Amino acid sequence: MNNRSTRKGNEKGKTKMLIEIDNGSGFCFGVTTAIKKAEEELAKTPADGTSGIESNSSDGTSGIESKPVLYCLGDIVHNGMEVERLAAKGLVTINHAQLKELHHVKVLLRAHGEPPETYEIARRNHIEIIDATCPVVLQLQRRIKKQYERSQSMNNVSSTGVTSPQIVIFGKNGHAEVLGLVGQTQNTAIVIEHFDEVSKLDFTRDIYLYSQTTKSLDEFHQIIAYIQQHIASGAVFKSFDTICRQVANRMPNIAIFAARHDVVLFVCGRKSSNGKVLYNECKSVNARSYQIESANEIDMSWLSDVRSVGICGATSTPKWLMEECRDYILSHQSAMG
Repeated sequence: MNNRSTRKGNEKGKTKMLIEIDNGSGFCFGVTTAIKKAEEELAKTPADGTSGIESNSSDGTSGIESKPVLYCLGDIVHNGMEVERLAAKGLVTINHAQLKELHHVKVLLRAHGEPPETYEIARRNHIEIIDATCPVVLQLQRRIKKQYERSQSMNNVSSTGVTSPQIVIFGKNGHAEVLGLVGQTQNTAIVIEHFDEVSKLDFTRDIYLYSQTTKSLDEFHQIIAYIQQHIASGAVFKSFDTICRQVANRMPNIAIFAARHDVVLFVCGRKSSNGKVLYNECKSVNARSYQIESANEIDMSWLSDVRSVGICGATSTPKWLMEECRDYILSHQSAMG
């Protein structure tokens, strides 16, 4: 019954309800790979491993705390339920401040990627990196770094006083992926979150435009068109379509899915940037779309007199969580008036 349409009839001859889980929803390749790497490491890691964090006991002596030996820098995925599932297996989520205190441990880097500074901290602290950076993100980091280094080299050999090009990233400020991208430029790249921010650019200077891999393709094209219309004569403008097609293609597909159901349950952690974009797309074509994080948020009154329910999610939504929502509806349907 996995990922298939399910029909369930109420008693007394009521119309059967179709429940369909979207085959296109669920983890993207990058997230799947990161979780697989975490599970592989946890499976071979002894449960009594040490964290490498020194602690002081009540008698004044120092020692090493007993902790699971696999850490993850930031939530491995923007879904609380999946983070909890992996935490139960021994994965410990840390932040960047905590990373600086670790020594001689294994740390997994999630699909979003990290700036060069993170790798330098790991080198200094003798931390073994399990690098699960998405290949699409890794390629983007390299392209931005190459462009930055080329720009710096041109400035060093130039005596004309020409100002350096602007490396611009269309993305969410503070997002882990964007921090990793900006880090490739010694934090000099300009981040624009929305189309209405593009006017702040200096159109008399060269512009090299990139995008966070999960941003809207339509809005990216709007930004390109605006810059093309306003770039000064003699200034260079180049854009690089770095949006992941596995993510971008979900926009039209999820709209089709949402339109063919009476009610849509969009299952997604509220931290997910990709989830917000996809949920808004569902809402735009089906007003009876509801965002939930887990099955216990389902209000069965939403489903009164409904013939079909579509269950879908973001690139950070595990299939098992969507299946739990389906099973919740089936188990509670008999109580519907």
